[in-house]
Amino acid sequence: MLENAYLNEKPEKDILKARLKEQEDVLYYSLQKLKEKKIPVVVVVEGWGTAGKGTLIGNVINNIDPRFYNVATFDMPTDLEKRKPFLCRYFEALPEAGKFRFYNTSWMNEVVIDRLKGDLSDSEYEQRIDSIRRFERQLTDNGYLVLKFFMHISKGEQKDRIKELQSTKDTKWRVSKSDLWQNAHYDECAKIIEKYLEDTNASTAPWYIVDAKSEKWTELQVLDRLNEGIEIALQNQSQAVPLLQNTFPLVKMPKLKDVSLEGVELTEEEYKEKLNALQDRLSELHNRLYRKRVPLIIAYEGWDAAGKGGNIKRITEALDPRGYEVHPIASPEPHEKARHYLWRFWTRLPKDGHVAIFDRTWYGRVMVERLEGFCSENDWKRAYNEINEFEKELTDWGAVIIKFWVQIDKDTQLERFTERQNTPEKQWKITDEDWRNREKWDVYETAINEMIRKTSTKFAPWHILESVDKKYARIKALQIIVDELEKRLK
Repeated sequence: MLENAYLNEKPEKDILKARLKEQEDVLYYSLQKLKEKKIPVVVVVEGWGTAGKGTLIGNVINNIDPRFYNVATFDMPTDLEKRKPFLCRYFEALPEAGKFRFYNTSWMNEVVIDRLKGDLSDSEYEQRIDSIRRFERQLTDNGYLVLKFFMHISKGEQKDRIKELQSTKDTKWRVSKSDLWQNAHYDECAKIIEKYLEDTNASTAPWYIVDAKSEKWTELQVLDRLNEGIEIALQNQSQAVPLLQNTFPLVKMPKLKDVSLEGVELTEEEYKEKLNALQDRLSELHNRLYRKRVPLIIAYEGWDAAGKGGNIKRITEALDPRGYEVHPIASPEPHEKARHYLWRFWTRLPKDGHVAIFDRTWYGRVMVERLEGFCSENDWKRAYNEINEFEKELTDWGAVIIKFWVQIDKDTQLERFTERQNTPEKQWKITDEDWRNREKWDVYETAINEMIRKTSTKFAPWHILESVDKKYARIKALQIIVDELEKRLK
């Protein structure tokens, strides 16, 4: 692929200047449409050391309203960043709709360097490549324009640039040890880079290899591709994205109507005895969880008034407050709606050894967003596979994922709604929206059954908590968490 950089012949100086002006004008007018259509743009700039990545980005952004772009520069991850999933910091940097985010080096640089250092085995490399392919495909499927540029220069050109930069003290600092090592091992690096480019070259997010010998020629090549990409993105915005078949093994789950809520009650004495024992055990396991750096993610979904809050409280009572966080998930804020729907969950992931508890989750996409018309049919149908991929990414990172559906029947919900409405100190718990949602019980149940059936994977299965007796549901949840952690921490 690197040889492709030289397929286009550099034009004469006057022609290059005219074409550059033309492409700058095209970009100016394209940006207005991009903002109107709210298309977010991710521009990845990779390349050899001293190829001019910073200069290129500076030249391109001069043509963009500074309110509508940001530049993210990524060095190798810090110790703190290493305690999150590999893609986390790149996901967090995603732009809002209608804006640009320039990645000055990216996930490619991290993988290539780790590969060159021998820190990634063949299987670990393949796993990273799978993660990157899914990540980039999810971005384009969710309306992002992803443009990836690799700035190519020869070994001799790189050597000359290093020599020139080192010739004066004002520019000598720009040559890093990495640049010198890369030039000395150019052929070895080229082999790894070439393989990465081939492995991550996709029709929806292709690599553009840029001949970076000349600053203006480099800028023209990138502007050409940038404008072409924007034009295609504007044309394709209204088209539905193909739905992918689930490839992950699933656990067969019952329909909610087949879940028995009878005979699942505890006496107060039984409850207190089991509660104390399980909380003591969970407290011990939390210490081991931290010591072994295992992240735990607990996801709660369920009917309104099913008892999620009380269930969560009995779990947190057993945890060290320094090692967990509860995330109550409400309707997305404007800055969250303007990004990939999973963005607000990526930004709330725990460090390894810590616990994140989600009160409502990413499954809103296939429930409330589906039924209330907050996303298109293609969006929510596509989300089943995207969510499975998200959870697979987390389990590959090393997380234990425990998902609870808190189940009650319609009569129990009515009793609890009425009690809340008639009890002054509980009235804040009941809203008009709760009553409206209750009227849609049957359509919600259909959506929930489909959600559970399509997303109960072997690596992140659903657990149904029968919560007509809240005490029973709390004990069952604690027991499941203890069992899963003991299994993982053996």
